[in-house]
Amino acid sequence: MSARPATTDPSTHGTGNNAAGRHPEPSGAAVSLPRGVTANPRVSQWLAIHGDGTVHVFSGKAELGQGILTALGQIAADELGVAPHRVLVLAATTASGPDQGFTAGSMSVADAEALRTACAEARALFLREAAARLGVDADEMVVADGVLRDRDGTCKTSYWDLAACVDLDREILGLTSPRPVAGRAVVGTSAARVDLPDKLTGRPRFIHDLSLPGRLAGRVVRPPSPAARLIEVDPAPVERLPGVVAVVRDGDFLGVVAETEPGAERAAVALRQACRWREEESLPPEESMQAVLRGAEVETTVVRDDGAEAETTVKHEDDVTSETVVVRENGSASGTTATHENGTTSGTTATHENGTATEGEPALTTTSMSATYTRGFLAHASIAPSCGAALWDEDGLTVWSHSQGVHPLRRAIAQAAEIDVATVTVHHVEGAGAYGHNGADDAAYDAVLLARAVPGRPVHVVWSRADELTWSPLGSAMVADVAADLAPDGRLLSWSYDVWSYGHTARPGYAGSPGLLAAAHTERPHPLPPSADPALAGGGGTGRNAVPLYVIPRRSVRAHRALTTPIRTSALRTLGAYLNVFAIESFIDEIAATAGRDALEYRLAHLTDPRAREVVERAARDAGWPGRPTEDGVALGIGFARYKDRGAYCAVVAEVEAVHDIRVRRLTIAVDVGRVVNPDGVANQIEGGAVQSTSWTLKEQVRFDRTRITSDDWESYPILRFTEVPEVVVEVIDRPDEPSVGSGEAAQGPTAAAIGNAVAAAVGVRVRDLPITAERVVAAMDD
Repeated sequence: MSARPATTDPSTHGTGNNAAGRHPEPSGAAVSLPRGVTANPRVSQWLAIHGDGTVHVFSGKAELGQGILTALGQIAADELGVAPHRVLVLAATTASGPDQGFTAGSMSVADAEALRTACAEARALFLREAAARLGVDADEMVVADGVLRDRDGTCKTSYWDLAACVDLDREILGLTSPRPVAGRAVVGTSAARVDLPDKLTGRPRFIHDLSLPGRLAGRVVRPPSPAARLIEVDPAPVERLPGVVAVVRDGDFLGVVAETEPGAERAAVALRQACRWREEESLPPEESMQAVLRGAEVETTVVRDDGAEAETTVKHEDDVTSETVVVRENGSASGTTATHENGTTSGTTATHENGTATEGEPALTTTSMSATYTRGFLAHASIAPSCGAALWDEDGLTVWSHSQGVHPLRRAIAQAAEIDVATVTVHHVEGAGAYGHNGADDAAYDAVLLARAVPGRPVHVVWSRADELTWSPLGSAMVADVAADLAPDGRLLSWSYDVWSYGHTARPGYAGSPGLLAAAHTERPHPLPPSADPALAGGGGTGRNAVPLYVIPRRSVRAHRALTTPIRTSALRTLGAYLNVFAIESFIDEIAATAGRDALEYRLAHLTDPRAREVVERAARDAGWPGRPTEDGVALGIGFARYKDRGAYCAVVAEVEAVHDIRVRRLTIAVDVGRVVNPDGVANQIEGGAVQSTSWTLKEQVRFDRTRITSDDWESYPILRFTEVPEVVVEVIDRPDEPSVGSGEAAQGPTAAAIGNAVAAAVGVRVRDLPITAERVVAAMDD
C-alpha cells in the first residue's frame, strides 16, 4: 500500500508502550484480548514477515469497495513500524488467515483491533530476538522502517534479516500493548486506496474479470416465480447446441455449461424454452403491505420502555400470545382529549415532568401527535450482477466469490453439497457493489452445482440483471407508527414507537440451513428459513435505531418481526435503521412545526450528548442554516442519528428543489467516527452512503404481483443517474482518544430524513411513504 509521507519521526517506533516508542518486556499480567484474537489466537494467522522486505497481512474482512484493505494496511504499518508500501494486505481466503465471520454492520475498523494486537505481538517478538542477538536491552531498541536498532544506532538488524529466525506460529499472549495514539504515524492520514488504480484504469480486478485456466461459462435457468415447480424439461435440443458441455438438472435447479459466455447465454435461452413450470400465487398484495405486516404472526421485542418490564412476545394471527409481556405503565394519563383538524390532539391531564400522571394535581394541557411512515422492499441493485466460480478436482472444491463472509460460505457449501468442509476452499474476489447479503453466495453455489458436472474445469457463473433484481435477498418493507405528547412549551413528554417488518438476516448458515438459493431447489432441498433479526446487543434489525437519542422522559419502543417471509429478505445496508431514522427525524420536524419552533433549535433543545450536538451544529453551520430560500420550491431539511446508537454520529442537511420534480441539489454532512484511520476513506464511505440513500429515498421500490417480482430491469427499478447525483460536502470530525467505529452505514437514515424534511419545507405537505416521488407529493397535496 502507499500513503502520504508521515510527519512523525519513524525512529520513535519502539515496541509501542508510550509516545517515545519504548516498550517493556511482558510482565506476565493478563490482559483482555479483542474477540478476533480469541477466535484466531496465533500470530501467523494474521501476518507474515518476509526476507525480501515485505509484510503480508491476512485479512479476515472482505474488500467491498469500502477501502478496508487500505485501512488494515495502515494499521499494520503503524504497529510494526514499517513504511506503508512494504505492506500487502491479501484478500480474505479460507486457505489462510483469520475467520472473522461476515464483513457487515460497519464493524471492520472496530474489529481491526485484533490485527493491531497481532502486529504488536509480532513486533515484540522480533525486538526480543534482535536484543538477544545484539546483546542489548530490548527496552532500549526502536524500529524504523523495519530496522531494529539501539538508541544510538550502533547495533542494528531488521525484520528482514530475522524473518527466517522468528517463528510467528505461536499464540498471541496479549502482553504487549499496541502503540498509543501519539505514536502512530500512518493511521489518521489519507493513504491512497490500494484497490483504486486497477478500477480506474480498467485492469481486471472484479470477479467478473476472473480468468481461470480452462474456464467454462455457466448460466442458471431460474423458476419463473418463487413458488413455481418444474413439471418437465427436454434437455436434448440444448445439449446438441454448438459449444454446450453439459445441461444440469437437480430437482428444480437447472443450468447449462458451455465453452463461451455467448454460448452459455444461447443455451440458457433454449433451455428456458424447453421447460414447463407450474406456478401459483405466493406473494402478498403489494398495495396492502401495511395491513399484511400488521396482521402477520410476529415476534415482538421491547426495544426500550422507560418504566416497563418486558422481554419478547409472539403474537399469532388469531391474537393468542404464546408468551406474556408484563408492562408496568408509568406514563398513563387520564383526562379529556380533543382531536384537531391537523391530526393532533390536546387534552387536560395531570402530568409530571417525567411524563407520569396522577389524579388530584394541577392540570397540564398536553398536545398529542401521531403519524405513520413506510418503505417498500428495496433491492441491492449493484451495478454488476452477482457472479461466482468453482472448480472440482482431486484436491477438493475451490470456490471464488464476492461473498461478505468466505468462512461462513465455506461451511454452508459443505453442508449443502454434503461434503467434508476440510475439502472446501473459498477465495474472496471483489465484486462491483456490495451492500449486504446480496446474491454473491447464491451465485457461488450455482457455480458449485454446475462445476460438479465437469470435474477438472472451472465454471464461471454470471447472473442476469433480471435474476439479480428478482432473486437476490431484498431489504424488507417496513411500517412504523409513532406518537408523542408535548408540553405547552413544546417539550417532548413521552414517545411511543411501533415498527413492523420482515427479518433482516438470513445469511449462509443461519438457523442451521445453508441459506443458499439453489440448495432450496435441488432434489434434496435445504429450504430457506424465514429471516430473523440480529440480537439487540448486536444492533438489532427491525428495531435498529428505533430509539430516539433525544431527551424524552418516557420512551416506549417496540419492534414487531413477522415470523413468515413470503418474499426473501435479508441484510441490506443499515437494516431497519433507514426507515426508523427517517420516521423519527421526520416526526421531530413535524413536532417542531406544531410547537412553532425551528427544526434545528428544537433538536438541540432535546440533545445533551456533546458529540451529537456537535455534528448537528456543524452540518447546519456548513449548510448556512436556516438560510432564506431565494427561489420558490427550494428548502433545507435536516436529519441526525447515531448508527446503532453506539456507532458513528452523523448529521445531514439537504438542499432540495421541488418544482416540476424533486431534485436534491446539495448534501452537507458532518460525521464523527471517533479515531479516524483514513480521513479520505471515511469521507468516501459517507458520500457513497448519502448518494445511495438519495436513490432509495427518491426512486427505489421493488414491485410485484401475487405471483412474482415484476421490477426486473432498470426501467421498472430505476436508480439515481449520474446527472441526478447531488453535490456532497463532508466534514469529518477526528477524535483520536475515542475508539474507531465504522462509517459505511452512518449516512443513510439521516440523508433520507433530511431529504424528506426539505421536501416538506419546500412544498408545504408531508410525504411519509418512501420513496418520495412527485406523484406522492401531488397525492399529499390532494389530501
